[in-house]
Amino acid sequence: MPAEPFHTAPTDGPRHVALIMDGNGRWAEARGLPRAMGHREGVQALKRTVEAAPRFGIRCLTVFGFSTENWSRPADEVSDLMGLVRSYVASDLKRLERAGVRVRVLGRRAGLPADIITIIERAEASTAHNEKFLLQVAFNYGGRADIVDAARRHVEAVLAGQATGPLDEETLGQGLSTAGAPPVDVIVRTSGEQRLSNFLLWEAAYAELVYQDILWPDYGAEGLADVIEQYRNRDRRFGGRTAPVEAAAPACAAG
Repeated sequence: MPAEPFHTAPTDGPRHVALIMDGNGRWAEARGLPRAMGHREGVQALKRTVEAAPRFGIRCLTVFGFSTENWSRPADEVSDLMGLVRSYVASDLKRLERAGVRVRVLGRRAGLPADIITIIERAEASTAHNEKFLLQVAFNYGGRADIVDAARRHVEAVLAGQATGPLDEETLGQGLSTAGAPPVDVIVRTSGEQRLSNFLLWEAAYAELVYQDILWPDYGAEGLADVIEQYRNRDRRFGGRTAPVEAAAPACAAG
């Protein structure tokens, strides 16, 4: 783990990487296995990726675990995904705590099973003091829902006399579940699909997008290395223009 806190920018490469972990089902189907096996292997890929990320100078990793739209999946698959949260926390929380990882879970708690909420709260409380690395798990999360929730919280604060003035970008950003995390530098989607699927819509405004033809259960350090390489070759302008080389140098005096 790096010595610097997660809000410290690295000298090179992305500080905050967000991952859409896609391809578990197709990985299992290609091997004649139940989809549940793909999800379980996906948890192992997550463990590998979280362990590898700090070695690349990454300070924060946000992963898409379960979306607000995933409730429409078959009940047995939803139940299995909930079970993976239980098993992941049970098997890896102590290691994350020792490694200086702070765990935050993004998304709505309403509608989640009571024991899942307890697990989430325990994971956040036991790692709240850690500063070396931030792991954000988007669970029962949707980008649109998060923006709506932030706007609703502002309206409620105004009505309660706790906030005044119009709602601006800074205020709305502070109300998002990702508030306090470093800005997202790059969003990665595995499995070859090329869409955001309602993930970090606000935070994606100037993030680099990387699509990798890797099914998530096969992911690990090599996949992250490819992300870092692609990111370093991008020209990030944030809406501005890169100054031409000849204009960047001071003009020579005539003489």
